[in-house]
Amino acid sequence: MKKITFFLLLTSAFVSAQKSTLEQKINSITKGKQATVGVSVLGFENNFKYSQNGDKRLAMMSVFKFHIACAALDLVDQGKLSLDQKIFIKKSDLYENTWSPYRVKHPEGNREATLNEIIDYTVALSDNNLCDLLIGLTGGTQAIQKFMNSKGIKDFQIKYSEHGMALNGWDSLYENYTTTSSTVNLLKKFYDGKLLSKKSTDYLMQIMLGTKTGANKIVEQLPKGTPAAHKTGSSGRKDDTLTIAENDMGIITLPSGKHYAIAIYVSNSKESETENCKIISDISKVVWDNFNK
Repeated sequence: MKKITFFLLLTSAFVSAQKSTLEQKINSITKGKQATVGVSVLGFENNFKYSQNGDKRLAMMSVFKFHIACAALDLVDQGKLSLDQKIFIKKSDLYENTWSPYRVKHPEGNREATLNEIIDYTVALSDNNLCDLLIGLTGGTQAIQKFMNSKGIKDFQIKYSEHGMALNGWDSLYENYTTTSSTVNLLKKFYDGKLLSKKSTDYLMQIMLGTKTGANKIVEQLPKGTPAAHKTGSSGRKDDTLTIAENDMGIITLPSGKHYAIAIYVSNSKESETENCKIISDISKVVWDNFNK
């Protein structure tokens, strides 16, 4: 009994020292930066937890496309939608002044795409036009909010689509919010199969592993080939002086085969876009190093 107690005390002391070291390193990265930086980390197998500004409600931007995809795949699990079903995409669905790789490839629209393609473009390529189509297929932002509420996801709000944010101006970006703590807890529920069926969970994990955006964020300084199922978000710059959100979150697989969730949101930043992404990249690296001691 004494040996077990001693072991538990030793483990507790080690974890405490780990957190302290991690916090010092993260503080050295964020020190002097004109930005609010939210960071949360959750070890899946060892339940290691770290959070800084983890309960601050920050603008999500395209991170919400993960939540949207989950709500759509729940309808697939229910048999109300099918990944093979075809949706007609009109030219009028493809707004010009927004991020849309699909529109670049198919500028005239007026063609069919499968739900599978729409989800892939929405998540892996962060396409704003197809994201809004997916919101419509899911039943609107209220349906997505209801799905997340039903799964016990706290500190999450979605009010506007991508086009809705564009129409309603910069202040509306803050109406789609979450916290980094909520995000890592959501990712753990997702990984554990508490959001979707195993088939849909595996499917969305594969899409996130193929994310094409944010190569200079969470994944930049990880060893080449590290499995990182992630989703990025970025607001661009307001009046060329303020970045409302530069975000990345995801599930990282360690060489040991174990996993951790990480969410890093840089909010209301007066730093350059390059510096905002470097903050995310540098924090991701020290978290990786912390897990690989």
